[in-house]
Amino acid sequence: MGQTLLDALNVRVIGSGRRVLFLAHGFGTDQSAWNRILPYFLPSYKVILYDLVCAGSVNPDYFDFRRYTSLDAYVDDLLSILDFLGVDRCFYVGHSVSAMIGILAAIRRPELFAKLILIGASPRFLNDPEYHGGFEQGEIDKVFSAMEANYEAWVNGFAPLAVGADVPAAVREFSRTLFNMRPDISLFVSRTVFNSDLRGVLGLVKVPCCIIQTAKDVSVPASVAAYLKNHLGGRNTVVMLNIEGHLPHMSAPSLLAHELLRALSR
Repeated sequence: MGQTLLDALNVRVIGSGRRVLFLAHGFGTDQSAWNRILPYFLPSYKVILYDLVCAGSVNPDYFDFRRYTSLDAYVDDLLSILDFLGVDRCFYVGHSVSAMIGILAAIRRPELFAKLILIGASPRFLNDPEYHGGFEQGEIDKVFSAMEANYEAWVNGFAPLAVGADVPAAVREFSRTLFNMRPDISLFVSRTVFNSDLRGVLGLVKVPCCIIQTAKDVSVPASVAAYLKNHLGGRNTVVMLNIEGHLPHMSAPSLLAHELLRALSR
């Protein structure tokens, strides 16, 4: 399983530092989403990159619809990679759904993680009477219907909203990786993510966390960052970036890289 998994998920280890930095991308992208921030870290860190099994850069035959019905299977993949590479301690940067995968992994194996840096993280996207996740069920259902009816049209509408800022290169890049995903896998993963609710386990996280959130994110209200800070079980900080968009590593790489370096040095 080990080497096969590494090959399937395009695992790469680059950089020359002693400390290990694990970069985990979010839904709709692949490891190329980190390209613009990598130069900031390669001199000082050994960087591990991989593609989530749902990414368009992975052979879709590896995506088992029976297995990946919850985030736990993605956690299994992450921990298997760390174990196979012999990593006993790392700094973990997770974007969007991979932030939540990192949280679950740190609950299961806290000794592996020196710190979690969570970008655009949300434990629950749906609103309920005492929680503002940003979406009503009816809104989510419309998203799923749009993805099913015309995936290309949905991508063309969603990518600029997700990027938020006026950065055409980032919109093109995000559109490219969304189009690379097989539409049925994209829809299935979206349903898994939007149906997830990790609020009840946040207190089990004892690893220090840095929560990085943009001021205006179509997917995650700014209030979610404060919710995470207050409910995660370890020592937590929040960094608010005064920019728009859900993908700051693509739309504002220099700004994000400097915040990551600051978070890693604390």
